[in-house]
Amino acid sequence: MTVLYRLSVFCADRVGLVSAITGKLFDLGINLGDTTFAVLGSGAKFTSVCEVPQELSLPDLKGQISDIGELEGADIEIKPFELEDVHGPKAKITHRIRVQGGDNPGLVARLSEVFIEFDANIVRLNSEKTADPSGTQYLIDISAWIPKENTEACLATIENTANTLQMSCRIKASET
Repeated sequence: MTVLYRLSVFCADRVGLVSAITGKLFDLGINLGDTTFAVLGSGAKFTSVCEVPQELSLPDLKGQISDIGELEGADIEIKPFELEDVHGPKAKITHRIRVQGGDNPGLVARLSEVFIEFDANIVRLNSEKTADPSGTQYLIDISAWIPKENTEACLATIENTANTLQMSCRIKASET
């Protein structure tokens, strides 16, 4: 029997973090569900829905994770996961969208509002802000579920929004 937990780790970015965390979880008999890792500035965030053996208590689990050398000074949070651990139909990625260009305040907000208008769901979003000789550049990658009946209008609106902000937009339908 297993118990579902959401494990979240935030710490300074360094080589070997994912390997250290997932190796320890494997050694403890923990099965990973949905898992994400991202570099955030000079930090890093690892989050996972974990199937933990019932005999491993929450304090013991936190102690084991805290003992990982690469996580010195990390913010570690482990909480029960009380939602379904499998995706619903609106989490199936139908399109991958990349918007790139100069930094515009409110860019993510403006783009995300388009999805609401067309009953579409953002499944994953990654944004990066980088320095460039021409100024600050912004890159947003969105993986989304868009209902078939709204696809054409939704994608056109996303492209128009990006163009209005003088940004490039690439869209690719996901293979099913």
